[in-house]
Amino acid sequence: MRVPILGISLLAAALGLAVAARAEGGADEQRQCAATGGVTLEQKLSACTAVISAGAEGPHDLAVAYNHRGDAYLNKRELDRAIADYDQAIRLNPNFAMAFHNRGIAYYFQKDFDRAIADYDQAIQLNANDVHAYKNRGLAKQAKGDSAGSDSDIARAKQLSPSAGN
Repeated sequence: MRVPILGISLLAAALGLAVAARAEGGADEQRQCAATGGVTLEQKLSACTAVISAGAEGPHDLAVAYNHRGDAYLNKRELDRAIADYDQAIRLNPNFAMAFHNRGIAYYFQKDFDRAIADYDQAIQLNANDVHAYKNRGLAKQAKGDSAGSDSDIARAKQLSPSAGN
């Protein structure tokens, strides 16, 4: 059976439009997933879940999507879900300092200060200039009654960024 060339061209054009539309939809979801404002937490969760379900572009991008979804869960104070997503981000990218830092925040909110400090330690090991990790580790140490350790970390944060003490 012969298929007219016009038919093949129309089919190819239709497939191209469908792929382009899907790619654009994926780009919108990635933007919403990464957004720090202008979207609700539910929109962010939905977008990040769609990016994760699609498999993203590779392990790094997938780790970033898990981290962003973890952030949304953290903001909703769904701490166990946030930690599970940060765990996935770290599994996909063991050098992802921000995922360690964010998981430390979740542990801090759970009052699991030892685990929070361990995650802040790892974040600092991966990024020695992470002002927020020093400051947050200082707060966790303070919560444990380690005034000297807390003062040292807060001083280091101020050294890296004078506004960190505020």
